[in-house]
Amino acid sequence: QAQLVESGGGLVQAGVSLRLPCAASGRTFSSAAMGWFRQAPGKAREFVAAIARGGGHTYYAASVKGRFTLSRDNNKNTVYLQMNSLKPEDTAVYYCAATSVVFTTLLGEYDYWGQGTQVTVSS
Repeated sequence: QAQLVESGGGLVQAGVSLRLPCAASGRTFSSAAMGWFRQAPGKAREFVAAIARGGGHTYYAASVKGRFTLSRDNNKNTVYLQMNSLKPEDTAVYYCAATSVVFTTLLGEYDYWGQGTQVTVSS
């Protein structure tokens, strides 16, 4: 069983940066691929970014590529979503997730989820 706890959300103005940490416990973190998803009001949860077990491979949604960076520190059991040049359309609840699959961007293949952290970007 894995427990995931996101933090770092908040209300910011467009153009600024935020970093969202996700701390994991309860299982072997280094063996899990990790992902971030987001859900805006009235919309389905969507993929944002994923990182492979060893951190050597990442993948981003087109809407965030070039602005967001996902990294992991296996010594601290934590992944970090660095979000730069935030836009109002980035407003959503952001969820961290873990999977035993080697690498995936598919929501249904993630086994464990955090409670989410709200990010609101004002124009």
